[in-house]
Amino acid sequence: MKTISSIMCAVCLLGASACAAEALKPVAFAKPPAGVERIELFLLIGQSNMKGRGEVPATQTPDPRIAMLHFKTDQWFLARHPLHHAGDPVTLKGGGNEGVGPGLAFAQALLVREPKIMVGLVPCAVGGSKLNLWMKGGRLYVEALRRARLALATKSSVPVALKGALWLQGEADATPELQPTYQARLARMIDALRADLAVPELPFVAATIGEFRAPAKAGPSGKSLINEALFVLPKQRAHTACVDARDLQGHIGDGVHYNAASANIIGERMAAKYFELQAQLVGSEQKGKP
Repeated sequence: MKTISSIMCAVCLLGASACAAEALKPVAFAKPPAGVERIELFLLIGQSNMKGRGEVPATQTPDPRIAMLHFKTDQWFLARHPLHHAGDPVTLKGGGNEGVGPGLAFAQALLVREPKIMVGLVPCAVGGSKLNLWMKGGRLYVEALRRARLALATKSSVPVALKGALWLQGEADATPELQPTYQARLARMIDALRADLAVPELPFVAATIGEFRAPAKAGPSGKSLINEALFVLPKQRAHTACVDARDLQGHIGDGVHYNAASANIIGERMAAKYFELQAQLVGSEQKGKP
């Protein structure tokens, strides 16, 4: 049986410039597709590996149940790679080096399990960004809050709710100065995000960063120490999880950025972790009932 990632990677033959030149298709949430009972929103936050650098498929068929909030215009469109498209949504001109990240594969995996939902992806990732920019008061934190609130204000005939945040970041903090405080700072960021969005149990799913290059000197590398901090996140904060992606060695040739195949697998694994967190939430709610 083919996985979502194997199907998607079969068409990842050309670069982003070869992506179908059709304009992005607007989404009207006021009238969701037939059978949709609710709209679930997910924040995509972090740096370039969340933004995506994998090769974009030459052809794409967007699912009418997956939407993306355009990175520049704040308009809803049917989701397709690159989710962090920063150019004109009609002419597709402009933008940068954005490509395939884990967000779309995550949404597709959700729909396999939950066919009656519509997924709204809210891309916010910025390449090279340090964690401090994502902490309360930081420029990217403020922008993520703005976009999350904008998405939540979307008018629809079905309920709209923020259901989770996906985090892929850490390379920029893998330094002797920043790495030792990464774990504590990330926990504070999660606390602030949940409080400011009024979702105290918001599921937060992280993934490890790539360790493609051998350490320059003996001992653990800065990236491996960041990954250790990510692994213990579930012990630091409830309703969090970390995907182990260290076995994925596919990158775009620079030893830093996951290729499309690896990014898609990360997205699928994030979906699996998200469902685990959802099961925990349901279990805790049932225990609290009289």
